[in-house]
This record gives sequence, C-alpha cells and structure tokens, in this order.
Amino acid sequence: MSQSVSLTFPDGSVRSYDAGATGRDVAESISKSLAKKAVAIAIDGTVRDLSDPVTEGKIEIITRTDDRALELIRHDAAHVMAEAVQELWPGTQVTIGPVIENGFYYDFAKNEPFTPDDLPVIEKKMREIIQRNAPFTKQIWSRDKAKEVFAAKGERYKVELVDAIPEGQDLKIYYQGDWFDLCRGPHMASTGQIGTAFKLMKVAGAYWRGDSNNPMLTRIYGTAFAEQADLDNYLHILAEAEKRDHRRLGREMDLFHFQEEGPGVVFWHGKGWRMFQTLVSYMRRRLQGDYQEVNAPQVLDKSLWETSGHWGWYRDNMFKVTVAGDETDDDRVFALKPMNCPGHIQIFKHGLKSYRELPIRLAEFGAVHRYEPSGALHGLMRVRGFTQDDAHIFCTDEQMAAECLKINDLILSVYEDFGFEEIVVKLSTRPDKRVGSDALWDRAESVMMDVLKTIEEQSGGRIKTGILPGEGAFYGPKFEYTLKDAIGREWQCGTTQVDFNLPERFGAFYIDQHSEKTQPVMIHRAICGSMERFLGILIENFAGHMPLWVSPLQVVVATITSEADAYGEEVAEALRDAGLTVETDFRNEKINYKIREHSVTKVPVIIVCGKKEAEERSVNIRRLGSQAQTAMSLDEAIASLALEATAPDILRKQEAKRIKAA
Repeated sequence: MSQSVSLTFPDGSVRSYDAGATGRDVAESISKSLAKKAVAIAIDGTVRDLSDPVTEGKIEIITRTDDRALELIRHDAAHVMAEAVQELWPGTQVTIGPVIENGFYYDFAKNEPFTPDDLPVIEKKMREIIQRNAPFTKQIWSRDKAKEVFAAKGERYKVELVDAIPEGQDLKIYYQGDWFDLCRGPHMASTGQIGTAFKLMKVAGAYWRGDSNNPMLTRIYGTAFAEQADLDNYLHILAEAEKRDHRRLGREMDLFHFQEEGPGVVFWHGKGWRMFQTLVSYMRRRLQGDYQEVNAPQVLDKSLWETSGHWGWYRDNMFKVTVAGDETDDDRVFALKPMNCPGHIQIFKHGLKSYRELPIRLAEFGAVHRYEPSGALHGLMRVRGFTQDDAHIFCTDEQMAAECLKINDLILSVYEDFGFEEIVVKLSTRPDKRVGSDALWDRAESVMMDVLKTIEEQSGGRIKTGILPGEGAFYGPKFEYTLKDAIGREWQCGTTQVDFNLPERFGAFYIDQHSEKTQPVMIHRAICGSMERFLGILIENFAGHMPLWVSPLQVVVATITSEADAYGEEVAEALRDAGLTVETDFRNEKINYKIREHSVTKVPVIIVCGKKEAEERSVNIRRLGSQAQTAMSLDEAIASLALEATAPDILRKQEAKRIKAA
C-alpha cells in the first residue's frame, strides 16, 4: 500500500496525494490553467521548486502575480544574464549573483571589464535565452564532482564556493538548457516565465568576497518585474530620484558640501545652516511645555559606555579618543558619544527624584558620531557626524503606555506639518543578541503591542501597522515610523524604544509613594532621527522647492531698471520687517536672466519691481516653477507672504488665541 501525503490548501480544504507527487502534479490536479500559470509552490511558507516532491503541510501554488514570485523572477533573470555573458564572451568566469532590494546583480571575472555600452548587447542576448523557454532543472552533485566539473571549465571561483559549502549540505546544480550554475534555488519552471520586463542598470567594480586583498571583479546590476508597467514606474521613480538628489540640489542651492579632509561630516554653508536652524527651532518649539532641553558632554570615559553596554555591543562603530603627546600622564580612554542616552541617565540620577515628578522628559539636539564605512557614506543620508533630536522619558510602569501614545501623537503631528501623510508604524521585537531578562522583554513587548493596536484604531486605519520580528534594539523593543515621500519612496525616521535595561545597569531610581527606591522605565524617542538626514529627505521630497517657511532664502527682490532700485530696497526692508529672509538683485542684467538664475538656486518667490510698480506701490510675484506673474499691492503682498512664511505650529497657536479671544 503506497504512502500518501496530506496537504492543506489556503481555503482550509485537505487533500491527499501519492508520495512523490510534485508541486506541478498538485497544480494540475486543481486545474490545467493553474498548472500553466504556476511558477513555484510554498509548503508551510517556504518557497520550493514546482518540480519538488510535496511534503505534508500547508501548500500554496505561486503564480507570477504573487508577490513572492518577484524574487524568483529576479533570481532567474540573474542566471539568464550570466548565461548571456558567457555566450557573448566565452571564458568569462561567473561568481555570485544574488537578488537584492529592487533587483539583482552578478559578479564576473573578465580580462577586460564590462562597460555601459555592453549592457544593451547583454539584454538582447537575454531576450533570446528567455524566448527559448528552456526549463529549469535541478541536480544534486557530490562535492568532488562539482569541483571537478567547474575546475575543468576554468571556473576557479565556483570551486572556491564549493569548498565554502558546509559538509553534509546538498550541492544543487540548476540547468537552463545546457547552461548550469551552482545555486541554492528555488527557480521557476522555465526561463520563459521571467518575461521581458527587465533592464540592466549599471556596471561597477567589486572585490571578490568584498575583500580588497582579492581580485577586482565586474558587477552588473539589473532589475526585473512581473509586468512592464511596474518596470516603467520603477524607472520613472529612479529618474525622479536623480533629479531630486539632495547632493546635487545642495550644490545648486549653495547649502553644504563634503570633502575628503572631513569624511562623513557636513560643511554647512550660510543658507544650509539657516535651513538647518529653522528645522531645529521648529522642533524646539514643538517640545516646549513638555520637555526639558539638556546637553550632555561630547566625550565620556569608556567606563560609562561599558556600563551602558555600548562598549561591548557597539564599540566598532564608536570613535575612541586618547590624549596625544608627552605632556600628560592621563592614559584614560574616552569615546565620542554615538548617542545621548547614557548622558541623560546621569542627568536624571543627579539629585533625588520623587514619583510626583514623573514623567521627566529630557530632550537634546545632540551632536553624535558613529563610524560608517567610507563606501556607505551618502551625502546627508549617511554620515559619521550628525545631530540627533533625541529625548528620554523617565516614567513609572503605569505611565509607559500613555507616554508612548503621547510620543506617537507628536511624531504624527510633526510629519503632517511637513506634508507626510502616508505613515507606517511597526513594532520591532527582541533580537537574538540582547540584554535583560525575558520577563522584562515580555512586559515591554506586551505594553507596546497594546499601544500599536491603539495607534491603528485611533487613526481609523489611516496609519498602517506591522511587526518586525527580531529587529529591536539590544536593550529593548521599539516602534519604527516610516514615511512615504512624494515619489513613493519609504524613509524610516522616528523611533520609540522602551528600555528597562539601561536604568537597571546604571542604578537609576526614584522614590515611590511608599518611600521605596524604584527603577524607572526609560523611553528613548526620536522624531526626525538625524536632523541632517531628515533635511536631506525634505530636500528630495520637495525637489528643492521648499515650503516658504522652511526655505533658507524666501524672497529675492529684483528690479527691471535702476530707477526702481530705491523702491526695491523699500520692498525688501518691509518684507524683512515682516520676518522674511530677503535678498535684492539690482544688477544691470535683464530681468529674465535674473529670474532664471534665482530659479536654479530654488528661490521660492521672486518679486519683480519696475518703474510702474514703484509709482503704483505694487509688486509682481513670480513663483518658482511657474511662468505666471501675479500683480499685488505692496501691503497685500507683505501680508500674504508673511502668513505663508509662518510655520504651521505657530499658525495653530495664533488660531487658538483668535478663537479664545472671540
């Protein structure tokens, strides 16, 4: 009597199949059309080849429209690219070719590196291979056979990869027609299922295994999608992102620069620093009444970081400081702070605290330094020195949930002021490498799970929520706030982290209502995260067309003729008196030339004054990105622009006062 395998389908139904039945057999038993669309199966959530024998569990038939098929499409496209390269340039060695975010790459060893001109040629050959619709088939080889075959082909990198595979682990070889490669899989049924919605993006150099002591290889990046419309949308977003690149806009707007003598730190120019301070001033106002702004030292003895746990967990990312020279016998080791939390605990501990004082909220716009590899640095988005809008709330266990919700309201309100409406909040739970007892983690995660449900309920479903298993900080679980920008990119910015561990390590306590020493709950929170990075996000989100209240230079007053210069100066002074940042352009140049020049630097408003405007005491307003000019009286223009240049938090306070007075 033959054995059978019991499978549970997504609708809850259960069917039995003969042992040895494949995923394709199961799909065909449901319908021929499903079998034709199928590209893989998933058993208990694990994706497998369609040709694999099924095992007991929950089965899903995966088609090209399934989100999980996208990784398979890209994986298969990488294999087809490798085959195309070896057909076009025999003797080229293939190394590794993984799927990455938004695409895939493959590294090749070739005497002459590839150039961008080679990409269309490779794409054409890939389309030929896909058209052949060769099936993907899998073989299991012995270690010796694999090394012998790849060595005979001159594929020394593949031989090295075989040696790196642990003993006892299967060596899978996937064929597509006559071409084959060492691969963990899975793959779709045939090359034809890849489709034609793919594009090779760029070439780059890459050291074998990422080690600069190894040979330099050529890496070809590509992307692929299930549908052409998805590829077109992705390419459109890339083109938009390139136009919005904050590094290019930073140069055009004269905001900041970077240079080799200060890798990963920002050289702020006058306009950029003004914009930065506008952002800090806004955030400072949002904290008034709830937070005490403090400032902890930049350099602290390593013993403090050992107590906090950062020295053990985070040391490789910290800048160590020792005293240089022979004039001192101080051989202590210090560190530039990578975060503010240990300093804030010292401030909390200074003096006895009562439960009546809690919650105590300490905020700091603290300059922190963290080592990032030079290859990871990216303008304002990834730096070594940045300003963190950090705060730490010390509260009782009973106050914890309410404080998390209060922080949530503040974060969402700030994002809304900058025009970000699509927000996702995810709870990151305990990582494998962590400090603190399971009981403390259980308590923290339980409270935060309840808060997460409340956040979604209070938003009426507008705020999406989720769970990130194992992604918490080493000292506690956290909420991660991700916002979506104008072209659909997601940016993780704000965080709220509940921490039972650091107060315990530092012996922080307050006196409770029973006159007992009690350990407080410590909540870490950031809204912008890195102020530099958040400013970079804003620049890209608005493509440099900053809202008037954020713009470092709000108005340029330009004259058509020298006869209007005196009036132009009067207009500029009136605007300055109303609180706007204004420059004048009275050069002997044509007005269209002046407008073009200031438009390149993204000045949001250009006020044009000529002889007629001087006589009528009026102005012509030209907005960035518009060809139209709006004529207004001077008083009307000042009132309108002053209102527009007022930050949204100040407008709300003004409106509240008006309503109260009424």
